[in-house]
Amino acid sequence: MINSYQDAPPPVRLPSGQLCFTEGTLVMGIINMTPDSFAGDGLSTNVALAVQQAHDFVIGGADIIDIGGQSTRPGSEPISIAEELNRVIPAIEAVCAEVDLPISVDTSVVQVAEQALEAGAEMINDVYALRREGMVEFAAEAGVPVVLMHMQGTPQNMQENPYYEDVIADIYDFLAQRIEAAVATGLAEQQIIIDPGFGFGKTVDHNLEILRRLGEFRSLGRPVLIGTSRKSTIGKVLDKPVEERLWGTAATCAVAIANGANIIRVHDVAQMAQVARMTDAIMRGYN
Repeated sequence: MINSYQDAPPPVRLPSGQLCFTEGTLVMGIINMTPDSFAGDGLSTNVALAVQQAHDFVIGGADIIDIGGQSTRPGSEPISIAEELNRVIPAIEAVCAEVDLPISVDTSVVQVAEQALEAGAEMINDVYALRREGMVEFAAEAGVPVVLMHMQGTPQNMQENPYYEDVIADIYDFLAQRIEAAVATGLAEQQIIIDPGFGFGKTVDHNLEILRRLGEFRSLGRPVLIGTSRKSTIGKVLDKPVEERLWGTAATCAVAIANGANIIRVHDVAQMAQVARMTDAIMRGYN
């Protein structure tokens, strides 16, 4: 298990290059094109602000930018495909024209994923782990990197008394099954990234257990992404509103990296990039 923390997974291929994990933890910056983001950073359809945020992320040290238009906060309701496209595609086009970083589209809808890749996105981040209609077939055909995330239930009901026999074993088995299903459909296994879904159908105790035991997911052989940024578990532990969860986020990111995370998905890129560099220096050695 110690080696599983130290050995970097192989790179994943992008249309423009690759994501390499040997040099340290990658930082994925979040751009929310929603009016109702739980984190208070929703931009709705303001493309100019999205471009400015992307430039700030570059300066702050981001490696990837993740753009989404469908809120997945607890209790959120699905929007129409047309509305998601209206929020996401202009932002992706504009950011791709201005910023030289790989863009990920945060979606579970095949029509959005298809148009996002045409607009310049290079990977798919899917909270449903390619379970929605047409997504696994499209991902296999597209061949781009895909993040498979665990979620118990749906955003509308996921926090209604989430229960597990064994939270780590249950998530592990789900991710193993989704990897198998994606590969069986034709997606190359080396293009898969896994995410245990911190905050998606979990209690505070479940989420803290995920952080403590994150390294166990490395035995699936895939890069591990974790998204703890500003989430309610931090608020509950520290009794802080969402705008005061920076230091709690920093703690969760440091522990996640120490326990094997390859990518951290965050709102506060400049600060968390420093957390990642410092934690990498401790865990990997300074050079």
